[in-house]
Amino acid sequence: MNLTKKNLEDAVKENILSLEQSEKLIEFINKQPNTGPKFDFTHVLYYVGGLIAIGAMTLFMNLGWESFGGVGIVFISLFYAVVGLKLTNTFKAKGYAIPAGICATFVIALTPLAVYGLQHALGIWPDESVYRDYHRYIQWHWLYMELSTLAVGAILAWKYKYPFLMMPIAVTLWYLTMDVTAMISGGDFDWALRQLVSMYTGLLMIALAFWIDIRSRHTADYAFWIYLFGVLAFWCGMSLQYSDSELSKFIYFSINLLMIAVGVLLVRRMFVVFGAIGCSGYIGHLAADIFIDSWLFPISLTLLGLFIIYLGILWQKHEQCITSKAQSILPTSLRELLESK
Repeated sequence: MNLTKKNLEDAVKENILSLEQSEKLIEFINKQPNTGPKFDFTHVLYYVGGLIAIGAMTLFMNLGWESFGGVGIVFISLFYAVVGLKLTNTFKAKGYAIPAGICATFVIALTPLAVYGLQHALGIWPDESVYRDYHRYIQWHWLYMELSTLAVGAILAWKYKYPFLMMPIAVTLWYLTMDVTAMISGGDFDWALRQLVSMYTGLLMIALAFWIDIRSRHTADYAFWIYLFGVLAFWCGMSLQYSDSELSKFIYFSINLLMIAVGVLLVRRMFVVFGAIGCSGYIGHLAADIFIDSWLFPISLTLLGLFIIYLGILWQKHEQCITSKAQSILPTSLRELLESK
């Protein structure tokens, strides 16, 4: 619930709360520790600074680092990791949860660089590619870096339990799906295979995120990043597949509608956004290809839109009753998850 001061003032006007009660409630809320992210100047500074530091060691890494050699890269990465963990523990002890989580995330982001340096130091790097290509190209030999990153990420997420730590884990899982495809195809560019692998691994990531969501329903939102990249992988893999069958296109439309419903149910906007884009694409296909000369099609769409608005009005009137009855037949864990939204 997003409770604002204006909500409390309106409650006072409606005699639901007294003025004294509203002031005490505001004072109580202001005293609560703010450990979650929010859109204010302080948190913007936290994330901008953290993402610049993470980006410097990942996306914006240049060829100059190659001059340090494998051993040099390993030692520099370990030095940065020690500093990152020290800052994480310092911020954690002082109650600064967001900076602590960002610094721990920085350590996870260092892992592929350290593994890259280690492989060079051991003389087992397979080709002439360099570290900065890790975030640009799909290669099977990134797998060692990705698996190591997932292992370090799992350890730090278990130890520190900050939701932002799931971000590099989710990104790495996304990378892993693409690189596993390259390994399966023997390095050949098999576009259809990549689409299928992306779609099915996206489904697995969504299932994993749902499991995390249920397990963490009483704590913080650890599932957000896994949901995001899972939906991205699934929807892109599904949407990029080609079919000249109208039945297949309608099934695609139905799946996108289902994504919207799931997004509303779980209060996950990424499902709704991607589902709405998919539905719009299908309707655009109907307008441009199937009913291109039909004067009745725009009228039908208009009536459908008005009917959906009417359904929204009915839902608003009876939401509490429908929700209560529906949730009463669900398992306890799932019911508690939905009630926490």
